[in-house]
Parts: sequence; structure tokens; C-alpha cells
Amino acid sequence: MEYFKPFFDSLRLSDFIRPTVGITDILDILIVAFLTYKIIFWIKETRAWILFKGILVICVFSLIALLLNLNTILWLISKTISVGIIAVIIVFQPELRRALEQLGKAGPFLNLFKFETDDNQNNFTEKTIDEIIKACVKMSRDKTGALMLVERQVPLGDFERTGIPIDAIVSSQLIINIFEKNTPLHDGAVIIKNNRVAAATCFLPLTDSNEISMDLGTRHRAAIGASEVSDAFIIIVSEETGAISLAKGGTLYRNLSSETLKNMLLQGSKSKARPSIKRKISKWKGGRSNE
Repeated sequence: MEYFKPFFDSLRLSDFIRPTVGITDILDILIVAFLTYKIIFWIKETRAWILFKGILVICVFSLIALLLNLNTILWLISKTISVGIIAVIIVFQPELRRALEQLGKAGPFLNLFKFETDDNQNNFTEKTIDEIIKACVKMSRDKTGALMLVERQVPLGDFERTGIPIDAIVSSQLIINIFEKNTPLHDGAVIIKNNRVAAATCFLPLTDSNEISMDLGTRHRAAIGASEVSDAFIIIVSEETGAISLAKGGTLYRNLSSETLKNMLLQGSKSKARPSIKRKISKWKGGRSNE
């Protein structure tokens, strides 16, 4: 036990011990309990749960070594415990980044940090939606694969920088020409923001989820992955079936009609209400727009 004494002394636990328990102490305990529950619940939904169980195994092994008085192992643990937090940050880096992204997209206090005006949010008009729908219907009929991101509140600059700048007014003819087979710009995602086609051939993040339906190709997986880290509307046209789908918030809505797709886009451009159609395919991350 003397191996861990310097560590426990550094914590200065006596500073946290009070003779009486007040309302603030109860509130403190409730907040910590709630945060702990949310963290564990979040970990169970990611790969971090497997890594977390590995850390628990190490902790159990350390306890056994302490009970059996295995001095060499205890010495090694005591020398490495100081860098344990850094190691945890490195191991859980993708999960921590995703958690911060989720925290940055929603929360009751985020309005205090908004510098944009409402006029710049959800900035796509019904005319833009009509042009997108018209292009989707034509590409669906011809079974031309397509992947489009309509930017809303979360900026898509990271994705946009991976593609080729276009900066043109949205039109169905332009979208169809971009995704025409064997053209230089068809292999990738198109980003639409402020009623303009900002960029084409953009890369999207791929998911590490193993729960995705096997009949979904890379294009659909890319759409779901991008929707996990942004609030964009991501429209997919299947090259194999011609089916039109929409990804939002890690959820994929499949086999949509043009009327349903338009209603969902219009609803999202005017409010934050969730669409009535739900068909969750789980989370993921994708790549370029190949099926």
C-alpha cells in the first residue's frame, strides 16, 4: 500500500471532507452522479466500451497484485499511474473528439456563444430545394449515384476544403452534370450552402460501426457518418436502385418520394422539428461517394 501513498497524499482528500453536509454538497453529488451516468451510457454506445472494459481488467489485476503483495507489479503500476491520464486521452481520442462535437452541437447554454444572426441559419430557400428535388428525380430515373450535403447551422468547412471549389448557383442541370458518370467531379460529395454549390468531390468521414445494414454501400455509409458530426441534410441517390434517401443526425430515411423529401427539407429549413418518418439504420462514417 505504501506504493500508492504518495498518489493518495497528492489528492489531499482531507480538503474535501466536511463535518456537515449541506445543500451544495447534495447538489454536487447529484451532478457528479448524473455526469457519471451519462458518460457510462455514452461509452456503452461506442467502441470505447471495449477499451473501458480493458482498463477495468487492469484495475482488477492491480487489486489482486495489492492483495497478494506482488511488489514488482505494484512498483510498475505506481510508476505508470502518473501518465495514465495521458494514455487514456490518447487511447480514447476519437471517442473524446466525437463527444465534444456532440456537445458543441446541442445544449441549453450554447445560445450565449452564437455570433451568427438568424438570417444566416438554415439559409436555403424553397427554390434551392426545388432544384435539388428536380435533380434527384432525374438522377433516380437514370440510376445516377449522387451524394449532396445541405449545410445548416454547423459549418461544413472541413469537408468543403477536401473538394474542388465550385461557387455556383444551385440548379438541377448543374447537379446532374456534376454527378454524370465518368465526369471529373462525379466521384465525391457536393456541398450546398447559402443557396450555392460550394464544392464538389468532397471527402466525408467513415463510420466504424458494425451495425450498418449490409445492403448499404459506401455512399450511404458516408452520408450517415457525416450526419453524425453535423446537422446537415445529406441526400443520397442510389446508383444500383435509384432510390432516394436522406441522412440526418445519424439516422437514414430510405426510399423517399420526391414529395416526402421536399417536405422534410422544407421542415428543416423553417424549424428544428423532427420529421415524422423514422427509419434508423444506426451510426457510421463513410468515404467518397462510391456506392
